[in-house]
Amino acid sequence: MLSSPIEVAMVFGVALLLFGPKKLPELGQSVGKAIGNFKRSMHDASEEISTAVKTDPAKPAITAEAPQPAPTLAQTAATPANPEAKTDGA
Repeated sequence: MLSSPIEVAMVFGVALLLFGPKKLPELGQSVGKAIGNFKRSMHDASEEISTAVKTDPAKPAITAEAPQPAPTLAQTAATPANPEAKTDGA
């Protein structure tokens, strides 16, 4: 993403202009904490998933069922909506 030291310096310079020298360390600290929390939660989630897979091998894997095709117009016309209803009009 940032391939050269010049690009890194430019980004740092723009951040310094936008946030100022007093806010920049606070901003960096909060971003670092957020990244640490994200990594920790991802690690916890992956551990939880791996323990769930290891502890319960009897359950089959969840698979998506193939969707059933929608009935055609001819099929819906051939089957009445209420099979108990009389169709002779009496």
